[in-house]
Amino acid sequence: MSRRKSICRIAAAVGLLLTSTASALAQSTPQPAQDGMLKSGPPAWDANHDGVYTCDEWKSFADRIFTSADRNRDGKLDPSEFAIVQKIDPSLADADFGYFDENQDGKITRKEFVEKPNAFILRFDRNGDCRVTGDEMKAANAPKGPQGPVERPRDRFH
Repeated sequence: MSRRKSICRIAAAVGLLLTSTASALAQSTPQPAQDGMLKSGPPAWDANHDGVYTCDEWKSFADRIFTSADRNRDGKLDPSEFAIVQKIDPSLADADFGYFDENQDGKITRKEFVEKPNAFILRFDRNGDCRVTGDEMKAANAPKGPQGPVERPRDRFH
């Protein structure tokens, strides 16, 4: 076999090896986890569908959810009615009864539910204007370099 053919076969083998190695690495390299608050898509409570999520839109949505879940119409949610809340919207599937039951009396009033800060807004509203824009969501999910701790936005609901 000529030297030229040997070199060509070696080059082809190396190319094949590199291609299969890159493919294997791509399959085994873990992909960055998508933010849990965004995994179910944009929040359903964006009433005007402008891609900006506001506190007022959240409160209106929360009020509708409360009304739907309050089966006995007593103005309070018990744990069984709260289970309905958890099924209404994917973002509330893991919601905790105790988080909303501020006075820990075993019931959640409309005020306790509607006025409770929304975790999505607390997480993404970087400038404290009670509005989450696409730019704020992108910035929150952008890779961060080494830096100090970020101050959590203050509760703008109370």
